[in-house]
Amino acid sequence: MRMTAPPNTPGRLDDAALIEQSRHRPESFATLYDRHFGDIYRYVAARVGPQAADDLASETFLVAFRKRHSFDPHRGAVRHWLYGIATNLLADHRRSETRRLEALARVPMDNPAEGEHADRVAAQVTAAGAQRRLATELSRLPDGERDVLLLVAYGDLSYEEIAQALDIPSGTVASRLNRVRRRLRAALGDITAEPGGSDE
Repeated sequence: MRMTAPPNTPGRLDDAALIEQSRHRPESFATLYDRHFGDIYRYVAARVGPQAADDLASETFLVAFRKRHSFDPHRGAVRHWLYGIATNLLADHRRSETRRLEALARVPMDNPAEGEHADRVAAQVTAAGAQRRLATELSRLPDGERDVLLLVAYGDLSYEEIAQALDIPSGTVASRLNRVRRRLRAALGDITAEPGGSDE
């Protein structure tokens, strides 16, 4: 005989209902942690490295738990709210993130082994140069533009989801991404442009 959980069991509730339930049954919040910790951890680890990611991801859920009474489901999904909290906590760790990007920009290019085909050598040198320039440019981006870019890249969020996470208009998300694209295109254009190609 198959047993089914009652409809108010935490595992059966959607995120917003779990937040509501956790206001009088705090243990329900653990289900949200189980559902979303992996995504938040990966986003944070991509930005500041695995050493700080455990603490920051855990702190994200601690802050969310403390603020669960102020969560408004009409302003967006719980997942986006968590990304917003994580991004705000990352603001305190910007220097660490900047140091990681600057360190990546300083990584020396490997010397190719003798006998490698010339095209392969050229591709390796080009890729390494582009990676270093990209890391340098990312470290120089204004905070708001970097947050939007990395929520797209590491959080895989849509414009609307990013707007909810950062509490900004979706048009602002689009304009920030356009500025980032122009800046990165200008910085990397001479490396990434193919011979005879055009930058669209």
